[in-house]
Amino acid sequence: MAPRIPPLPAGPDGPGEAGAPRPVPDAPGLVEFTVDLTAQEVRRQAQVLAVLGPDWDPLEVMRQEEAAYALLYSGLDEGQQRVYDDLVAAGVLPRRGDGRAAA
Repeated sequence: MAPRIPPLPAGPDGPGEAGAPRPVPDAPGLVEFTVDLTAQEVRRQAQVLAVLGPDWDPLEVMRQEEAAYALLYSGLDEGQQRVYDDLVAAGVLPRRGDGRAAA
């Protein structure tokens, strides 16, 4: 028994208006349903920026992140340096500065 397809809701613009289910022409029995999440994404972005506050400086955050990476790979012994160089050569880690870990 074929599933019953309910009639399309009629709105101000008639059947099939934005957001209303529409039959899929090439697939009888299926209904296309679209949802516009633009408003939700704008709300989410506004909430994130509100939490970060007016003092948030993305460039300073990136500078601090680079400093943390430099510190992370500093003071490596010979074996660690060799592993670091192998990881850079394999493309696992990005090449930084002269290609050597910071001293």
